[in-house]
Order: sequence, then structure tokens, then C-alpha cells
Amino acid sequence: MGFVELFLIGVGLSMDAFAVSICKGLGMKRLNMEQALVIGLFFGGFMPLIGWALGTQLADFITPIDYWIAFILLALIGGKMLFDAFREGDEEEAGEPKDTKLDFKELLMLAIATSIDALAVGITFAFLGVNIVVAIAVI
Repeated sequence: MGFVELFLIGVGLSMDAFAVSICKGLGMKRLNMEQALVIGLFFGGFMPLIGWALGTQLADFITPIDYWIAFILLALIGGKMLFDAFREGDEEEAGEPKDTKLDFKELLMLAIATSIDALAVGITFAFLGVNIVVAIAVI
């Protein structure tokens, strides 16, 4: 896989993480570069790395049933979206930005929720033998 293909995949994967990172940053009173780096690593590197690790370890098991795994994941995500769309409830009102420490549990959940596609790409990188360090740096 060449750099151009890797760059285009990185741009595509970064759109949802970029939106969540902006929203997370808007909740801060002032810019903290250390927290920005941690947020970037969670969204840009965590899920492709996990996918790559899963792909290298479970390739023989995943390959025969990969289409069923994709179907189940997409069905669960679609079902959750439909459930949330039809569920009635009060929306939370936005408050003043808080200057708090990062909640790693919240970051982990946000990374998983927004980067399922990055997980799948990480698995594909493992199957194609892509250098994961270069791929994560580009993403």
C-alpha cells in the first residue's frame, strides 16, 4: 500500500474523530496541549492499533466469518441509532465549559463509538501487512 492510499484512508478515518475532538475541545476553558495530544492518540491511534492486533492474532478465525461479523456490527449500530431516534427524552442543555481533567473511561467510549471503521481498517492493515506505526502516524 502506497503513501497516497494510506493518506486518503487517514483523511477518511479522521473526519468523525475530528468532529468529536472539536466538541471535546470546546468543553475546555483553555487549550491544554497535553490533553490535546492524549485525545489525538485515543482517536487516531488507539482503534487502528487494536484492530491491527486483533487482525494479526485472529486472522485464521476471522477470515471464514468476516462477513457475519460485519453484518452483526452494522446491525447493532443501526439498531442503536433507530432506538435512539425513536426514544423520547429531554435533551441535555449545554452549560459553561469546565476546566476538568480528562476522563479516560469517557475517552475510551468515545473512541470506540466513533472509530469502529478505524478498527476494521486496522484489521485490514494486518491482513495486507501494512506497517502499523506509519499508518497510525498518518491517521
